[in-house]
Amino acid sequence: MSREPSAEQTGRLREITAVLRKHNITKGVTPEKLRMILEDLGPTFIKIGQIMSMHSDVLPKRYCDELMHLCYDVAPMPFTEVAEVIASAYGQPFTEVFLEIDETPLGSASIAQVHRAVLLDGSPVVVKVQRKGIYATMARDIALLHKAVKLVPPVSIKGMVDLNMVLDELWSVTREEMNFLTEAANMEEFRKNNQDVAYVDTPKVYHEYTTMQVLVMEYVEGCGINDKEYLTENGYDLKEIGSKLVDNYIKQVMEDGFFHADPHPGNVKVKEGKIVWMDMGMMGRLTDRDRELIGKAVEGIALNDIGVIQDVVMELGEFKERPDPSVLYEGISGLMSRYGALDLGQIDIAEVMMDLMEVMKENKIIMPHGLTMLARGLTHMEGVLADIAPDINMIEIASRRMAGRYLMNRDWKKELKNTGKTLFRSVHKALDIPALLSDMLHGYMKGQTKINLDLHASIELERLLRRLVRNIVMGLWVMALLISSSIICTTDMKPKIMGIPALGAFGYVIAFCIVMYVFLKHIFSRK
Repeated sequence: MSREPSAEQTGRLREITAVLRKHNITKGVTPEKLRMILEDLGPTFIKIGQIMSMHSDVLPKRYCDELMHLCYDVAPMPFTEVAEVIASAYGQPFTEVFLEIDETPLGSASIAQVHRAVLLDGSPVVVKVQRKGIYATMARDIALLHKAVKLVPPVSIKGMVDLNMVLDELWSVTREEMNFLTEAANMEEFRKNNQDVAYVDTPKVYHEYTTMQVLVMEYVEGCGINDKEYLTENGYDLKEIGSKLVDNYIKQVMEDGFFHADPHPGNVKVKEGKIVWMDMGMMGRLTDRDRELIGKAVEGIALNDIGVIQDVVMELGEFKERPDPSVLYEGISGLMSRYGALDLGQIDIAEVMMDLMEVMKENKIIMPHGLTMLARGLTHMEGVLADIAPDINMIEIASRRMAGRYLMNRDWKKELKNTGKTLFRSVHKALDIPALLSDMLHGYMKGQTKINLDLHASIELERLLRRLVRNIVMGLWVMALLISSSIICTTDMKPKIMGIPALGAFGYVIAFCIVMYVFLKHIFSRK
């Protein structure tokens, strides 16, 4: 079967190549250059860049920070295409479903755009319409990006991360976001999780009008959470809004394990005293185990206990290769030296998490996808807080909520039972200590005591010792061959070569070959 690219693929590949040449990619890729390249390549690449900004566990922090600046507003598609997508989704013209649709979009992003509309029964709604042909376009672009990766010089980010692996994951995440039925389900799950929180809301979904390409939801009149002037004029307390925003976000993360992964100001509104969470195409999930380990990490930071944090990192991470515990300990120790002396109110939780991911990246530890999304979400939250209520510290609110949750959710009966069992086992073992000491001393007096040592060498030391032993053995072989060959050469043993016994000459040749092998191996191993 022919694998030659189609004319469309060839044309797009030329466009990609032209943009790469324009930005002189052969001289390396700086963070700013990568952002500009993605913007020049269009909406689908902007979306790829936005998702890449979450990968602080594999991409250098400066690249993630720069990709966070990628614009969210892109050129809208013509309304004729909007009408085509709706007609294709419903199997009939949009006029059979909606009384009217505003042709000017409320917003336009890389995957979809939203329009204000009115249903036939007069209900005001927002219609989110997927860009025409976006799935096929992104599939083509991802395939071409795999080819373009080969053009990236090894001195740039190609040497830092497996770009093909990242592209595969990006495509998986983007496909999920392009399915609006998934987003509708996310909104319902979020609503259910927060139904008892009086100050939180999310738009109602009209499931009967929602398909994979079209999402219809309640129209929310409120203002953006960063519209400080409007909020202040209408009697809102910015500090109260900021505190409630953080408190709810920590609840999403630590209690629900289901949180908004893209909480930038455009996705959070304030309406009638409620915080309204919008656009749930990108949501993060944490397992019970992940949340428990995060709680332990926060406890470790509070107690300045490096060992606890190291244990959490080893349990949470996935390994490209087993990290050196001493190097990991040193990295976490350096992290704690920067933050351990600070008061709780001075700690920037997003910055701590990003720095921790840098330590993990240096030790070739990959974080679960949910935690990389959490890192991005926390960064957005810190940005919102810095804008509307800079005096609020996220980690203080998180600590209070987690402490309350710890006390409420603690099964004290079970804890006392487990503590009792542990205490009984400890006392039972302690009673055996005098007898064990007596046996050990008795054996020592008879000269029967043995000590077993289990030594663990680092990979580098292990290689050095192996090379040293090999060279010693080779040296002994050479010495034995030289001595035996010299003795043979003093005899009249036949056959002879140029008057020298052949066996002795052969011994000299073998000794010379061994010496040259060791010498050349030493030279090349240094290179």
